[in-house]
Amino acid sequence: MRKIWIAFTSVVVLSFIVLIWVGTEVYQTQPPIPEKVIIKETGAVFYTKDDIQTGQNVWESIGGMEVGSIWGHGSYVAPDWTADWIHKEAVFMLEAWAQNDFQMSYDALDVEKKAALKARLIKDIKTNSYNKSDGTITISESRLAAIQSNINHYTAIFSEGKAEYAIPKGALTDKDKLQKLNAFLFWTSWAASTNRPDKEYTYTSNWPHEPLIDNNITKNSLIWSGLSVVLLLLFIGILTFYYLRNHEKGEMLTKPDSDPLENMKFTRSQKAVLKYFIVISLLIGLQVILGILTVHYTVEGQAFFGFELSRYLPYSITRTWHTQLAVFWIAATWLATGLFLAPMISGKEMKYQVFGINFLFVALIIIVFGSMLGEWLGVHQFLSLTTNFFFGHQGYEYMDLGRFWQIFLAIGLVLWVVMVSRHVIYGIRKNDSSKHLLIILLISVMAIGMFFFSGLMYGENSSLPVINYWRWWLVHLWVEGFFEVFATVVIAFIFSRLKIISASTAGRVSIASASIFLAGGIIGTLHHLYYSGTPVQAIALGATFSALEVVPLTLMGFEIRENWNLLKSKQWMQKYKWPIFFFISVAFWNFIGAGVFGFLINPPIALYYIQGLNTTAVHAHTALFGVYGMLGMGFILICLRFYSDRVWENTKLKRAFWLLNIGLVAMVAFSLLPIGIIQAYTSITKGYSFARDSDLLYSPVVQTLKWLRMIGDTIFSVGIFYFCWFTINETIYNFKRKA
Repeated sequence: MRKIWIAFTSVVVLSFIVLIWVGTEVYQTQPPIPEKVIIKETGAVFYTKDDIQTGQNVWESIGGMEVGSIWGHGSYVAPDWTADWIHKEAVFMLEAWAQNDFQMSYDALDVEKKAALKARLIKDIKTNSYNKSDGTITISESRLAAIQSNINHYTAIFSEGKAEYAIPKGALTDKDKLQKLNAFLFWTSWAASTNRPDKEYTYTSNWPHEPLIDNNITKNSLIWSGLSVVLLLLFIGILTFYYLRNHEKGEMLTKPDSDPLENMKFTRSQKAVLKYFIVISLLIGLQVILGILTVHYTVEGQAFFGFELSRYLPYSITRTWHTQLAVFWIAATWLATGLFLAPMISGKEMKYQVFGINFLFVALIIIVFGSMLGEWLGVHQFLSLTTNFFFGHQGYEYMDLGRFWQIFLAIGLVLWVVMVSRHVIYGIRKNDSSKHLLIILLISVMAIGMFFFSGLMYGENSSLPVINYWRWWLVHLWVEGFFEVFATVVIAFIFSRLKIISASTAGRVSIASASIFLAGGIIGTLHHLYYSGTPVQAIALGATFSALEVVPLTLMGFEIRENWNLLKSKQWMQKYKWPIFFFISVAFWNFIGAGVFGFLINPPIALYYIQGLNTTAVHAHTALFGVYGMLGMGFILICLRFYSDRVWENTKLKRAFWLLNIGLVAMVAFSLLPIGIIQAYTSITKGYSFARDSDLLYSPVVQTLKWLRMIGDTIFSVGIFYFCWFTINETIYNFKRKA
């Protein structure tokens, strides 16, 4: 065990040293926000630093990443504003020069004249005019005219609305806010189209792909993409060899002839946890309804079968609530599981445990619905910009809730850590064979509480690269990192209590598993940051280590086989059939959603062209719900199975399980993936802005594929209905009976 602990500690410490080092580089080399933007020919000040920073706050208040995207991060209906701005600016300048110099349109010019104007455009746009001494950027009058044209275009979109972008009329009407919003959009495009000092690529490593200004994929992206594939194949071979050589070396157990937990006594605190499952089921249902509304906006823009829903619930709100509720109910499921299992770990009921569970329950409801109300008020511009930051909409996907609600949630997580940890520490002090398993469980519990605070590491006026860096600490490390360690250990603990595996083997396997996927997962956080105004180190390290994230997923077939064999080992194991089925489903989707579809968008060469397209949505749905959602549902079922004293009627669960999985497959196969492939081809061959253009997204073929999503969505929604029906019914039954 000593060697395994050394390996685990080394992986975590060294990985965070690297991740923090890259973070310091992000701070030091991020694209500068100028004190002033000056017109070269006249010396007039066009924008100030305050205009750009306030414009970022305005963008956040209208929904931020829930209304189109910036640098590829955000939603998919409206354009990526950076890519769209750059393309429109380039087209305007080329056309103006063609008319002025040749009295012809640019498209009508011969090849030589086009090449000359294009070279002129590249020199104007890509030359870095930032002056460190006085913090100014200079732009030409030619570019100023293009910028003014863009300002008029975007002002009309946000004030008058545009159905194709699902932006309602009056989304933003304040002239000062509109002016500053455009300042922020200009800065994001400047950073993405201007070369870094003494470099031949932009601050965003030439993202987006825009042929008009020679924004093409860099050599670094190509080299590290190739190396990542080589490393993937190498480490798959190494891990497979290691697994086949060592996986049978655990302590062999003779599986008992009856359920070891059949006569387990349940505590008051475990009964108090049951009400979480009812609320979680309702949140799942609400999330699915909001998902239906959100996806329908991609077809009608501002209406729901003719009803102008956007007046009350614009796309930016339904998508915010849809994604946020996914995080809320999945996290709540895992946290409730920790509270439920805590007395099983310690063997006793701790003082004030019931009070703490009830307090957290009330806090959960307040945070969920309080943050939703704040986001609605923020998007509808009822809050000042600073008030919006604290109580409204922060504008960043998966962490949209205001800073006050973040702090409230962080405090609740600290309380949860205390409540669970004291049981785990009590179990560790017994110094029995489960000691190492419980130590790694304690580490994961404390990490869940601690790493949520990474979402508080930026301020109201922090720059976009800095915010994105810390945002992915939260979204990737908190959820995909330490929650995954927690889940692995919890499942191992449950199986050890069922005497399927020994506690010592469970501990050894859990620590080794955590070491393997954290080896790629911690530094692999950087694969989200290739083109976010970050240095080239993010591409090199992110590509290398995100490939390693996929390595352990290639062994999911063994995990599926072993879980399936469990059901056939003893008759009493049939009692746990459906929780184990959900765990099998998690293994399947971990390989498909996180592995196949994750690696589809992970290498720099892939992400360069398809970041923020429907290929991202494929990964998001199959990994977030397929892995974490299914796992949360499995946890609910295992807790209810432990608690329930009756034989389950399996019809509802059987329908739920198969409809959820079939619906998710259909959703991806009939709609999301085909649309993503069409967009990817367009991005590669024509440019990124064309892949996000409404002309493509509202073309007959893509519209047909959007409507086809109804097949998968309907099947999936019926599966959700059956799962929630079963869960609520079983929870109410158990809540009524004596513990």
